[in-house]
Amino acid sequence: TIIDGASVVILRQASEGSQLYGSVSPRDIADAFTEQGITFTRQQIRLESPLKTLGIHSVTVALHPEVEVQVSVNIARSHEEAEIQAGKAAPVLEEEAIDPESDEFTRGSGFDELGI
Repeated sequence: TIIDGASVVILRQASEGSQLYGSVSPRDIADAFTEQGITFTRQQIRLESPLKTLGIHSVTVALHPEVEVQVSVNIARSHEEAEIQAGKAAPVLEEEAIDPESDEFTRGSGFDELGI
């Protein structure tokens, strides 16, 4: 089915340690999928407890008593973070390490001018 393997992004505030301020409930998940045109009720979502951390969570949806599908819920602080978590964009690190043995490090240190 179209639903099996479907994914949704839910944006939430979270601490630096990836703990959500609050949680994501079955209702939040159902509402997010409804916005994408995939409709099911919160009662169909099987969660042992509300989701309380950032990341991609696999969630079971009971479409029928004998039919269950897995969907992905990507909880992030921003759309950019959601893309990184999903592997769609690699994080860009622009920092350049300076080698203490290089000429750049000693030339611009200012110690030569002080006679040290």
